[in-house]
Amino acid sequence: MPNRRTFLAGSAAVGGAAVSPVLTGTSAAGRRRSAVATLTKFADPLRIPPLLRAGGTITIRKKAATVRLHSQLPLTPVWTYEGSFPGPTIEVQRGQKLRVVWQNVINGAMPLVAVQVPFTGPASLGTPGRGGATPLADVAALPAFAVTHLHGAVTGAGNDGLPENAVLPGECQLTEYPNQHRAAGLWYHDHAMHITAFNVMAGLAGTFLIRDQEESSLGLPSGAQEIPLVIADRNLDTDDDGQLNGRLLHKVSFIDRGPAGRLHTAFIGPYNTVNGVIWPHLNVQTRWYRFRMLNAANSRPYTLELNVENADGTLTPVPQAFVQIGTDQGLLPAPLKLDRLTLVPAERADVLINFAAHKGKRLRLVNVDQSPAPLGPEVMQFRVDDYAFTDWFRVPDRLSSTYERLSPEDLPEHKERWVAFATDDGTPFGHQEMWELQPVAADYRPHHDHERLVKVTRADGTTVTLRKVASTYEEAATFFVERDGWEVWNFVHLAGQGHPAHVHLLEFQTLARDVYTVTSSKDPEHGFVTFTAQHQRTDPVAPQEQGWKDTVWVGERQVVTVAGKFAGGSGRYVYHCHMLEHEDEGMMRPFVVAPKQILARGAGHGH
Repeated sequence: MPNRRTFLAGSAAVGGAAVSPVLTGTSAAGRRRSAVATLTKFADPLRIPPLLRAGGTITIRKKAATVRLHSQLPLTPVWTYEGSFPGPTIEVQRGQKLRVVWQNVINGAMPLVAVQVPFTGPASLGTPGRGGATPLADVAALPAFAVTHLHGAVTGAGNDGLPENAVLPGECQLTEYPNQHRAAGLWYHDHAMHITAFNVMAGLAGTFLIRDQEESSLGLPSGAQEIPLVIADRNLDTDDDGQLNGRLLHKVSFIDRGPAGRLHTAFIGPYNTVNGVIWPHLNVQTRWYRFRMLNAANSRPYTLELNVENADGTLTPVPQAFVQIGTDQGLLPAPLKLDRLTLVPAERADVLINFAAHKGKRLRLVNVDQSPAPLGPEVMQFRVDDYAFTDWFRVPDRLSSTYERLSPEDLPEHKERWVAFATDDGTPFGHQEMWELQPVAADYRPHHDHERLVKVTRADGTTVTLRKVASTYEEAATFFVERDGWEVWNFVHLAGQGHPAHVHLLEFQTLARDVYTVTSSKDPEHGFVTFTAQHQRTDPVAPQEQGWKDTVWVGERQVVTVAGKFAGGSGRYVYHCHMLEHEDEGMMRPFVVAPKQILARGAGHGH
């Protein structure tokens, strides 16, 4: 699998010598650990969001509510869609146009507490409580400014949930979704400018299912046997005595770099939640189930494994426990049997699990990813009935007959784009940035120290020279995309951690995952920096990555190439890293989709 080492795991290797001590006393920390230990794992049943079969025009309210994340916790204030945490599962048929009035009726203050603590290693990231830090007053003062984005949808830009187009309480966001889309599991979530991480953590997310005849003909598990699993890590605040008070806590760490400013980590929490419940359990029958899995975490990747709980307390992994039948954007051509299933933030997987061989047993879904998890890897528990159910379902040999695998050689005429993931200082632990690149002549010479060049030598020996033209959201758009046009996007990793890249409107396939060596040099005369990426090898695209997708992991020192058609929409969209703290801190860029006749009149040339 691709390397999913995050900044926080890498920072642990650096050590805490260069940062201040953590702002907490030992006695308070001891009380916090004691309080955390009182939360019983698998004590509470999995919450199943209400199902909303929709069509025509509907109104969905964003409203404040309280929920119980765990039976041993006080009620937690959250922001929700229609009072559900997560929001209702919306289901539509292919081609069934849906108009949604997203009505903001939220009252009250931001329901979570936000703090920043000095980084001293993984323990400073994933422990409950404020760590002695003062809550951020600017976050506490945030209004309920929210806008809903249907992630993965093909729709006009005016309906896409542009970050600046958020609305305040008493206002509405009007959207229309054509749903001219193959059967897929999308999701809707908040996308407000600069505060997506807080709004999503507060509860503004839900699942959106599109059905079609191809899917229906397969006779897949349905009804009570089809269950959304919205997986996310969370943290909790504590009171003055170190007891958990149930309030959501957005705690991140920082390294003070002096004049270069603070470097913040992304959010990592110690509590795994599924459908808004900490370490839930689900009673299942000895039959097949279909799980619509979503990684809705702000930043944490999940590599999931199913284990049998043995009488002596040990765990035994179940081989090929997962039968994956779909990816972000629809069904795979054939089922895949997997020992483990990896989902980075915003990725989805359509998965079958058969509990027939585990009558009367308990199984545990665990996260085997090596990111910090101070309270263990547990995600949820399945409790299998001791009654032998007769299940006539059989996994089809063939799933999607309409799926076609793209190949670089057979692509229609297309435009090529380049995007780089880098850091402000070129070091592994600098501030994370996303650079928009434009090709330039091989002999191009910058004249300013702030300019950046990227030279990529590909597997065939050809070299592409690129210049950074933008790196912040506020800079003018430079990508002008032809509606219904095919494009190939190359995501180049130069420095820092890996990132999940998400392009709005675009359904794509991953064509290649190449590994490069990357070096950098500074021009002695003008001070600009040149990054040189030299091809080393081509890694195979894993079968589970070959389906239609909208989010792709770009690992360290990789160039990931994707291709797709920008069909069914026009206007201003965005693409970004889907680690929400990175997105909020600038790793997002606009692009414009328009008919070729409009683009021919000079788009991108100073208008």
